[in-house]
Formats: sequence, structure tokens, C-alpha cells
Amino acid sequence: MPTVTSKDGTTIAYSKAGNGPALILVDGALCSRNFGPMPGYAAKLADQYTVYWYDRRGRGESGDTLPFTIEKEVDDLAAILDAAGGSAFVMGTSSGGAITLQAAVRGLGIRKMILYEAPYVPVGKDGRTASDHAAALSRLIGQGDRGGAVTYFMSDAVGMPKFIAFFFRFFPMWPKLKAVAHTLPYDLTIMSDTAILDGGARGVKIPALVAGGAKSPASLKAAVERVHAAIPGSELRWLEGQTHNLGAEPAAEMAKTFFGR
Repeated sequence: MPTVTSKDGTTIAYSKAGNGPALILVDGALCSRNFGPMPGYAAKLADQYTVYWYDRRGRGESGDTLPFTIEKEVDDLAAILDAAGGSAFVMGTSSGGAITLQAAVRGLGIRKMILYEAPYVPVGKDGRTASDHAAALSRLIGQGDRGGAVTYFMSDAVGMPKFIAFFFRFFPMWPKLKAVAHTLPYDLTIMSDTAILDGGARGVKIPALVAGGAKSPASLKAAVERVHAAIPGSELRWLEGQTHNLGAEPAAEMAKTFFGR
């Protein structure tokens, strides 16, 4: 298992596959290097790229140095970029897209980037913001209620019907979700920085593709439009038949088309 050391001394574990230009994949909430979409994406991309994907801090085999800050997540991506030779294509999904945008604003060595449904939803239907959700999740984690944090995230933050979120407790994936529940406040803290869309994103000059699923809910589609409008010269693409959970085949097709130009 290869690792890098982030700026604050945290060990970040990563995987690497394939040959060709470097391409880094950045996960969203509740995912880790071996749980989530990235292994499937990597398998579809490794024929044309050297693909890197990693355990974000606090997940899988990576460490976690408190207190959490957005800058530390960006430093983790910077360490992976260094391992990839100093520059790479980057594709981030959900909050991973927001980390990618944060890194681009800070001038990291990103050649081109794809941001898939970074969920910049300033205020939800119930009037709660990402900061409100981050605080609520932190309270649940502080009380040792990891299961409650996962259920809260799925229902209150994501908008899944509460009875469906509750039944996740009986799915085989439940232990893996609970294992990374303590990182959910990190994701919501990242998404609470909506000011980046009116600030730093306006100065991004690298080629960017902002994408979303044609079957995603209206709130996420609005977030995609918001990100697209914030990045000068960015392209916008809607993937037919896709939701927030982007499949490996369309993800790879999109990446090969955009990064391959």
C-alpha cells in the first residue's frame, strides 16, 4: 500500500493503476479507497491513464489529524499530486468536486478538472445550511452516535425519505458507512464554503468541465449550474440516465473525452 505524507504529517493511503498521463480521482462523502465508485472508475480508465485514488483523511487506511480544516483536505490532494509527478488531471465527485475546486483556486498543479455534482446548495428546503448540518453531525459524533450521524446525513442533509435512511441499518454496507461517519462533518464543512463560488472560482483559468446527472434532483441540478456559472469558460454537460451516483462507464467516457482533447 503506497502512502504519502500530507503537510500536517498525516499519512494518506492511495492506490495506483494503469499507464499514461496521471489522473487523480477524489471521492465524496462516506466513500473510501475500497468502498465507493472509484475502483470501478479506475478500472475503466487505466487503459489510457495512470490513475490515482486515495483514502481521504479519516477514512480507510489514511490517518486523521485534528482539528479538521478545508486546507488540510487540499494539502492531502497536493501530496497525491506530488506523488503523481506534480501535475495531473483531476476528477472529483460530490464533495470531492468541491475539494478539487478548492485546490484549483489555490493554484495546485491541476491540468484539467471535472467537477461532478459538487453539492453547493446554500440553503435546503427546510432552511438549514451546510454549516447547520455540519454542527448537527458533529454533535452526534461527539455523543458517539455514528449510526445516527449516517441516518441524519442521508435524510436531513441529502434529502432521502427518513424511512429509507433508517432501513440502511439492515444493509450489509452499514458497518462501512458507520466506520467513516466521523468524517461527515468534514464534507459538510467543505460544502459550507459557498463563498468560493463568488470569489476564488472566478479566477480559475484551467480547463474545467462541470457535469451532472440528467436524472438528479432539481437542487443538485441547480448546484451544477451554480458551479458552471462561477468558473469562467467552463463547459457544462448533463449525462443522460445518471443520478448523483455516477456509473463507471459514463464516468470513464466523460473523462476520456474531456481529458483526451
